[in-house]
Amino acid sequence: MISQNIKKQIIDQTNIVEVVGEVVKLTKKGSSYFGLCPFHNEKTPSFVVYPQDNSFYCFGCGVGGNALTFIRNIEHLDYPDAIEFLAKRAGIQIIEEKD
Repeated sequence: MISQNIKKQIIDQTNIVEVVGEVVKLTKKGSSYFGLCPFHNEKTPSFVVYPQDNSFYCFGCGVGGNALTFIRNIEHLDYPDAIEFLAKRAGIQIIEEKD
């Protein structure tokens, strides 16, 4: 089992703008980034990335969350695989704790 501290470290050290930007063309407006939502078809950007909160939200379809949520949805991964995906990306070694 992965400790909560390691999970938090992985999420905190993941730059959501970089993660989302690999999939969505983002345009900076003010302190946020906007793009077309990858989870539904749209012509006008309603997908917003908030780097200050390390989160995203789509005003069109209502999907939102952090980098973990984004990777789970875009890559169709379960929770443990998504944590491992982001850990590798961040260069964090996962040491599982015994119950």
